[in-house]
Amino acid sequence: MILTINGGSSSIKFALFEPGTSPEKVCYGQLTRVGTNGTRFTVNSEVKSVPVTATTYEGAIGYLVSWLEENIQFSDVKAIGHRIVHGMQYTEPCLITAELLKDLTTISAYDPDHLPYEILLIEGFKKNHLDISQYACFDTAFHKDMPQVAKLLPIPRRFDKLGIHRYGFHGLSYQYLMQELELLAGKQIAHGRIIIAHLGNGASLAAIKHGKSIDTSMGFTPDSGVPMSTRPGDLDPGVAWFMMQSEHLNPKQFNHLISCESGLLGISETSGDMHDLLQLEGTDIRAAEAVSLFCYQVKKWIGSFAAVLGGLDTIIFTGGIGENSPSIRARICEGMGFLGIEINDECNHQNADFISATNGVSIRVMHTDEEMMIAKLVYDMINIPVKEKQNIKDIHHA
Repeated sequence: MILTINGGSSSIKFALFEPGTSPEKVCYGQLTRVGTNGTRFTVNSEVKSVPVTATTYEGAIGYLVSWLEENIQFSDVKAIGHRIVHGMQYTEPCLITAELLKDLTTISAYDPDHLPYEILLIEGFKKNHLDISQYACFDTAFHKDMPQVAKLLPIPRRFDKLGIHRYGFHGLSYQYLMQELELLAGKQIAHGRIIIAHLGNGASLAAIKHGKSIDTSMGFTPDSGVPMSTRPGDLDPGVAWFMMQSEHLNPKQFNHLISCESGLLGISETSGDMHDLLQLEGTDIRAAEAVSLFCYQVKKWIGSFAAVLGGLDTIIFTGGIGENSPSIRARICEGMGFLGIEINDECNHQNADFISATNGVSIRVMHTDEEMMIAKLVYDMINIPVKEKQNIKDIHHA
């Protein structure tokens, strides 16, 4: 079996897969609100009690490892696959070695909201299960073949030599969706002109042609692009300088302001959660403006990517907002009939898989599964043959 780990700054998702022509997910769960008193643990959608010691990130890792040891046969786990958000020079999944960990530690300052926690997770499993190989699957890898013009940042060349350029993220999600699209619609559709809008607490868009990423909204870090739950998206450098000067912020404080206090939360002053904002917008102008800004910016990125692609064949909405919010999808697509983008209101309201109103641009709603993509990549790397399912404990009722 393969164990996948997807760690964020305040959450840890895991899933267990058995081998087959397509890996089968036999168990999944997540710890959320890690670092607060409201830490929550769910397994196969069933809520579990969490001890006070699990409220810190290190404590949550220890608790998760112990829970897994008690509820699965670790002797059957052949490898652990990790989602690593920022890979920089690493463009393919690879075995986690001491050298890789050293490199990730070196660049962790570039992505302080993800990499330090992902490193803690790797080390936590290594400490308890040194005999199990661990593999890194990089979110940036999907975008590695973007044209140079899409990667360049307009800053002095000496920074480009240090690896400072546009990388793009959500790559595991995009890779999974492209594979699914080919299965659903065929190779010809999957090799057309596609925009994927991965809209959740973190949000990005990718322009894809001939099955490859040719541009994406996020850049050197996941803070850029469209406004997100607590991240600003693209920001005038002069505004950043003014904010630091006016509030006397050091780099660490500024990063917290940008990563945790900005975006939809900053605009609304109440919540960065789109579900909350949609409930509040009727009575709170700040919430209404946050929702409007989000939809407006996503609309702009779709328009710009349609120009980059030389036209548009397919739009895919995914992520927590993209998959579950008919209202947001409708607002984003409103007024874009000139590009052939029109939504069928009834299908959209029902969260149907296919929500196009015309024979123009195909508009799809697709569920993404980063853990499944990690499992597929790891199985490919270790070349586990298809075999009969192994016996595991009844995890759901553990």
